[in-house]
Amino acid sequence: MVPPGYPGNPHPLLYNKRGDTMKHLLNITDLKKEEILYIIDKAIEIKNNPEKYAKSLEGKTLLMMFEKPSLRTRLSFETGMTQLGGHAIFYSFKDSPLGKKETISDTAKCASRFVDIVMIRAYKQSQIREFAENASVPVIDALSDMAHPCQIMADLQTMKEKGKDIEHMKLAYLGNGNNNVTFDLMRACAVLGSTCYVGCPADEEFNVPESVLDECSKYPGKIVVTHDAEEAARDADVIYTDTWVNYGIPVEELEERARKLKPYQVNQHIMSLAKPDAIFMNCLPAMRGYEQTADVIDGPQSVVFDEAENRLHAQKAIMLFLLGKL
Repeated sequence: MVPPGYPGNPHPLLYNKRGDTMKHLLNITDLKKEEILYIIDKAIEIKNNPEKYAKSLEGKTLLMMFEKPSLRTRLSFETGMTQLGGHAIFYSFKDSPLGKKETISDTAKCASRFVDIVMIRAYKQSQIREFAENASVPVIDALSDMAHPCQIMADLQTMKEKGKDIEHMKLAYLGNGNNNVTFDLMRACAVLGSTCYVGCPADEEFNVPESVLDECSKYPGKIVVTHDAEEAARDADVIYTDTWVNYGIPVEELEERARKLKPYQVNQHIMSLAKPDAIFMNCLPAMRGYEQTADVIDGPQSVVFDEAENRLHAQKAIMLFLLGKL
């Protein structure tokens, strides 16, 4: 069902390069609840009927800008654009004068003359926001320090496919609460009206920042930060975790991080506290024996590879939506 206010194609958020209304996706709250639900439904439709959309972005070009390394992000975006009939360009920050010889604003204005949509995977969201402010095409945050909206849209698609009521579920995230995936999971539950428990250490390094809690408080969902892993997991519909070794963290710090985060490891005991039909999710990459035990991630409740695949379908739907083709 098309959300209210979106009577036809193109929808009112369709942009053009001359400065008419345009929408970016920099964190999950850039989408209204109705838009999130609509894009997820369309992602499922695209997954089941790919041939229907095979020429939807014919003649369109996606610029993929990478500062952080990637497996799923590059493969899913590039494959997705190709399957929609368009073309994708990979551009590494290593090969770019971005922010050095050439300003971010100049880069954005120039790139907008050549391409139709941009995704950026960077360390600092502030860079992506500056780019978006100066671009005349839609910009997607494909991972930054503050957000990972494409991952969360794929996660929500997976939850719905597995029978979860994403507007009324309890999601439990265990591990590092000061984490881009954690932030957007919280935001998504807040916007949708669901409940999100974050089980994390109390110290500042791993605790959820007040700024994110304040942001979530503007929406109807229930957000609870606890330092008790069992409380977070109890009666959850979804148990979620993420790597303990974020990009940029020195390997020599792993042992100390593991010691602090070990009480929040997802193991069979934690899974037993959740609902019997609960699913286990990890956005990957995963380290068995760290954020989760091998018997959990490789067990029957794990949906991590369905979750990874859905990056492809969710991102197709996102690109179509931002380009007014959905």
